[in-house]
Amino acid sequence: MEIAWHQILGHRQPIARLRTLLREGRLPHALLFAGPEGVGKRRVAQALAASLLCLGEGELPCGRCASCRALRAEDGAHPDFIALAPEGKSVKSIRIDAVRQMQAEAARRPTLSRRRVVLIDDAQCLNETAQNGLLKTLEEPAGAVTFILVTTAKTALLNTIVSRCMTVGFGPLPAAALAAALAARGIPQQEAQNLAALSDGSFHRALQLEEGGGLALRADALTFLKERPQLTPLTVFDRGALMGDWPREKLAEWFLCLHTLLRDLLVLYENGASPLLYHKDLRQELAACLPAYPAGTVLRLLALTEEAQHRLLSNMNLRLLVEGFFLHSMEQ
Repeated sequence: MEIAWHQILGHRQPIARLRTLLREGRLPHALLFAGPEGVGKRRVAQALAASLLCLGEGELPCGRCASCRALRAEDGAHPDFIALAPEGKSVKSIRIDAVRQMQAEAARRPTLSRRRVVLIDDAQCLNETAQNGLLKTLEEPAGAVTFILVTTAKTALLNTIVSRCMTVGFGPLPAAALAAALAARGIPQQEAQNLAALSDGSFHRALQLEEGGGLALRADALTFLKERPQLTPLTVFDRGALMGDWPREKLAEWFLCLHTLLRDLLVLYENGASPLLYHKDLRQELAACLPAYPAGTVLRLLALTEEAQHRLLSNMNLRLLVEGFFLHSMEQ
């Protein structure tokens, strides 16, 4: 692992603040990076860790010293860098045993660098016992060690944990910056713009959408809206047979696309020229659907969609879920 500051997309203000504190020797021993998933918090944490561990001078990390080379190694075995992340399949968590092992390592003298760095990713997955166990270390760290906690859910952390860290907030990435980054990866310009608009400011989500056919799922959800007034039980069962074989994650993405399309219909009811549309490129096609979708119908479909999204979190048979949704959607 080695991330240079110039490789990070966006977040100029928090990065400038961190680099100033680092340069002036005023960086606190515990930081909490909080913000939406996939916007780059972890990359900033990695760049800060590389800078703290670097043995060079001037702008850090230098990329050339023994510490930078150790971070860049494929095995990631830097002796002074400790990374904690959730474990488990269905329910992921960071347990007290992992925290205790980290504490023992962090208390030792640095081997290669001038200090140790502990990066706790998805810190919201620390269970309560692990958080309480971490408190004492954050209050009185043993030796030269910096803690960087990264979270998408600051409210899931104990107030006592949050109060002992300097919080650095990260917001969604601008759509224009996301589109440019996607285009730089060889994605066609229009597709890149559409993916950026759908990704909620998350580069990670934009890539997931591109890899998982997110735009095709959106097109299919829009086709459903256009065809819903003419649905028959036969077509419903055909849909159920097809979509019931989809992976649960793909179905979840389809229902999310439908939910945002329905939300845009309500926005168009309020103001046809509104800039708040989620799917700005589909404005005309959505506007053409309005005669078949009174506001009450849209609200009912939104409720059905939210119910389906909730049921996807259970072990319900997917074909029955899809068929039930489409049959109820036919009701006037």
